[in-house]
Amino acid sequence: MSENITEPQLAVVILAAGQGTRMKSSLPKVLHRIGGRPLLGHVLDTARALNPQSVLVVVRHERDLVADLVLDIAPEIVVVDQDEVPGTGRAVEIALAQVPDFAGDVLVLSGDVPLLDDDTLARLIRTHRESGAAATVLSAVVADATGYGRVIRDSAGGVQRIVEQKDATEDEASVTEINAGVYVFQAAPLRQHISLVGTANAQGERYLTDVVALLRDSRLTVGVSQATDATAALGVNDRVQLSEAARLLNARTVRRWQLEGAMILDPATTWIDVTASLAPDVTVLPNTHILRATTVAAGATVGPDTSLVDCEVGENASVTRTDATLAVIGAGATVGPFAYLRPGTYLGDRGKIGTFVETKNSTIGERSKVPHLSYIGDTTIGTGVNLGAGAITANYDDLTKHRTEIGDEVHTGSHNVFVAPVRIGAGAKTGAGAVIRKDVPPGALALSVAPQRNVEGWVETNRSGTGAAHAAAKARSAQKADDGAQEEDG
Repeated sequence: MSENITEPQLAVVILAAGQGTRMKSSLPKVLHRIGGRPLLGHVLDTARALNPQSVLVVVRHERDLVADLVLDIAPEIVVVDQDEVPGTGRAVEIALAQVPDFAGDVLVLSGDVPLLDDDTLARLIRTHRESGAAATVLSAVVADATGYGRVIRDSAGGVQRIVEQKDATEDEASVTEINAGVYVFQAAPLRQHISLVGTANAQGERYLTDVVALLRDSRLTVGVSQATDATAALGVNDRVQLSEAARLLNARTVRRWQLEGAMILDPATTWIDVTASLAPDVTVLPNTHILRATTVAAGATVGPDTSLVDCEVGENASVTRTDATLAVIGAGATVGPFAYLRPGTYLGDRGKIGTFVETKNSTIGERSKVPHLSYIGDTTIGTGVNLGAGAITANYDDLTKHRTEIGDEVHTGSHNVFVAPVRIGAGAKTGAGAVIRKDVPPGALALSVAPQRNVEGWVETNRSGTGAAHAAAKARSAQKADDGAQEEDG
């Protein structure tokens, strides 16, 4: 951010104690994920971007799960445990007790409002400070306000009070200006009035919103900052709103990468996590997911129908109709269609993993190719290697995984099975259908050939009455007739 909003001092309190019963989930609401991060993770990132003096996160439901996430993101954050007294007002009161000498502004955020950006909050804080208000509320006007608290204004346009959905009258419920659950307070009046909040409401909770009415009663100014983008203020209360927030965040993310120079042909079917990264001149084709910490280098083409999770894609590589996780794809390499790259796959520059190929925990060197119908597991492949169709590295002996090592410039026949542990020396060749159980010296030709044996009449004897038996008998009769005619001509 270009402006300095940390003077006077700023403290951030994030409310993350609730269960979120409308999610109907054993997972705490704030830990549900969109865009590659939990809801609370997005809020933490935004809060930290403001460079506050301190960040405090109030937890209760599934306390350890939520606290572990917070401390994993930022160990310096203060985790505050809410007691048995319910309500957002009590949560903020307990958080303030952790910073008794703080005298600046207190920004209160909800852990379930993931689309807030630091620019929106900067405007909120600036409005609050310029007006000299005791408190300033972030609001937004929405088409459907169901489930949200309403901002009730007085005749002069100021904030009179905030009413929750369950406590709203019919007229109040018709208001479309909602409370985003985001506030800035001057610390001193907040401390003075929050202890006065009662529980006279449908939920029997100490609402932080009641502080607004108490401040008005004390003839203190309560301001409002209306978000220019209403979607930034939307919270998540159920799975419908979760999916809508995910869609909005993804549209925002896709647009950002388009403006950075990526060609994304169909934004509606392209999903990109906020943790992923695309270089200029990347092309993303429809129905593609680029997830978690995936990075795609300049000139690469990904898709269609592709999912990449924690992958690295090199410059000018092509990945088509592929499912890949924790894989590295080198510059100029090609993958797919219909490839499955499992964790630990490393494909070197200008290499190839082709159609219906599965790889796992394997290194495939530069210019090496696994073109068709293969399984490559626990394998090291050198440079310039070409494996024939149907290659299998049999890495598991029912007890232990073993490795296969294939040297540079090895070319194998079709339908080879390499029974690990086994080494194929540089420049070696293998015959079609070979089962390689022993090491192959460099430059050697490895064959496993057995004489072919034909058992005449086996189908007619053992599969009597079947279509195959009838076809065999018919062909045999025709062959005899043809042989007889040739003898007569002779």
